[in-house]
Amino acid sequence: MTNPLTHFDQNGQAHMVDIGEKAETHRIAVATGYISMLPSTLALIQSGSSKKGDVLGIARIAAIQAAKKTSDLIPLCHPISLTRIAVSFDVNETSSSISCSVTTETYGKTGVEMEALTAVSACLLTIYDMCKAVDRGMTISEIKLLEKHGGKSGDWLANN
Repeated sequence: MTNPLTHFDQNGQAHMVDIGEKAETHRIAVATGYISMLPSTLALIQSGSSKKGDVLGIARIAAIQAAKKTSDLIPLCHPISLTRIAVSFDVNETSSSISCSVTTETYGKTGVEMEALTAVSACLLTIYDMCKAVDRGMTISEIKLLEKHGGKSGDWLANN
């Protein structure tokens, strides 16, 4: 029986998956996550008057940087050449939260899901870091893959 966990060989040892025979295709992944905070913290972010500067602008740069460094952070992740990283935010005053969505793209032999997920994580952690002086109770949640396209397995959409 073949192990369904592809990062383990037939002896149960961790290994980097061999992608040598895979076809190069256009691959896209979209991930999202949320950070909830006090209304006063959200107002501070929206006003741009945080002591540390433009919180969302810096979080966007952190997301891009993290996507590019994913293989340095996730041990069995292949280094890939990203062709696009797009970061967007949705501020929800009713729930006093910010969602971050990251789209990553490449033309290659392996997908970009880990890059999108890592980017979202770094983005939300950066928001936390920049605002923790006024709100240590912020909560990061629901980091997840929303969709992926390309490769042998084709398209996948989360059931939301």
